[in-house]
Amino acid sequence: MTELKRYKMLIDGNWVDSEDGRTFESINPATGDPWAIIPEATAGDVDRAVKSAYRAFTEGEWARALPTARGKYLRKLGDLLADKSEELGRVETVDTGKMLKETRWQAKYIAEFFHFYAGCADKVHGETLPIDKPDMMAMTIREPLGVVAAVVPWNSQMFLVAVKIGPALAAGNTVVLKTSEHASAPLLEFGRLIEEAGFPPGVVNIVTGHGDPCGKALTSHPLVSRISFTGGPGAARHVLYNSAENFAEVSLELGGKSPFIVFDDADVESAVNGSIAGIFGASGQSCVAGSRLYLHDKIADKFLDTMVSQAGKILIGDPLAEETQMGPLATTGQLDNIEHQVALAQEQGGKLLNGGRRPPDINRGWFYEPTIIECPDQKMQIVDTELFGPVLSVLRFKEEEDVIRMANDTKHGLAAGIFSQNGARTMRVARQIRAGIVWVNTYRVVSPIAEFGGCKDSGYGRESGMQAIYDYTRPKTVWINTSSEPMGNPFVMR
Repeated sequence: MTELKRYKMLIDGNWVDSEDGRTFESINPATGDPWAIIPEATAGDVDRAVKSAYRAFTEGEWARALPTARGKYLRKLGDLLADKSEELGRVETVDTGKMLKETRWQAKYIAEFFHFYAGCADKVHGETLPIDKPDMMAMTIREPLGVVAAVVPWNSQMFLVAVKIGPALAAGNTVVLKTSEHASAPLLEFGRLIEEAGFPPGVVNIVTGHGDPCGKALTSHPLVSRISFTGGPGAARHVLYNSAENFAEVSLELGGKSPFIVFDDADVESAVNGSIAGIFGASGQSCVAGSRLYLHDKIADKFLDTMVSQAGKILIGDPLAEETQMGPLATTGQLDNIEHQVALAQEQGGKLLNGGRRPPDINRGWFYEPTIIECPDQKMQIVDTELFGPVLSVLRFKEEEDVIRMANDTKHGLAAGIFSQNGARTMRVARQIRAGIVWVNTYRVVSPIAEFGGCKDSGYGRESGMQAIYDYTRPKTVWINTSSEPMGNPFVMR
């Protein structure tokens, strides 16, 4: 029997076990077997991490570091991430089931996010105000908030860490990062790069554990000034409740059920490829997955014939193998829920066009076939339920105004895709879709320069882009009396 790898948490620059020695196992989704042992953080562990971050923020090297110095740390971290992308990608694949060719590429590209924020660190500035008082000067200074609690899920974790701690550190904050209990190992490996980059102790701490007590203790801690959370709406409600204890600023990115709209003048080949990437890429385990496909009635049959044919050829298997095109789901809970929802959709009149089962030739791990269901009714439960898996709901439309109404008839609002060769139409529809991100004739494109985030049940606040740094600061207004005369009698109003 292979010995399981044992990990420790990063607190105050030291690698430590939980204070009571408790651990939990991390499971390889491709095999269903445990492969690593992770510390189960207590409330006491979280308290030590937050206090360490607070000390680093208020005293010592990081507290005195100039913006250009912070930028150098971030650039070094980005360089290390690019150099170690193969090793990090392999660990992430084993822990999450995502394909190695994706995790490896993503780790290398995410280095650009740290390079971007390294360059932004000394670009944060206030302004002088055209004040309406004689002999007075007023200006604003941007200051960091303090300790940031960054809570990330298991999927796309390198990307989500970059868009949280990149701007937070560039602005001068310190961070306590909570990993997902479903896949903690990649971020603990990432912690070694934090150490190698030379960040002072306490600037970045990494704790591992479940929502209670670890997540609860972190998001309610009195020394936490900002919470950046990515996850589900149920957990987000607990985060908001917890933040009442510290009045921390909060941003939430909560996933979605994104509409993917294909008009009758679209390039069908391009749209099919975009839809396959949007729903079957990463096995559908993406917050922006294009899981609601709306097809114009004129091209629907042609589109579905092509897509079903391609979906049936997707190679499912070992995510470490270069030839694999789709790996497993990350948890058994996802698999059970998807099976339930697909069965319910068929009972409600949905027509199964492809998939709808576990692959019969794979007898271990948590795999599910690429699944396409044509839905006769927009109100079917599967149409507005985020499954976080490779399941596509298909609906047809005839008129532009109808598809806009259908696309917006959802509690989610994170992303959307529009495929049409009519430029005026794409702009018109993009303006009317209620979502934080709209891709036109492409899908799942990201950049450190572009903001992203959602509305409605998909959360609020924005990540990535230059504005993200300002969101990790607060303005301080400074008034300066430039008169050579003494202040007047305060009881004489002029």
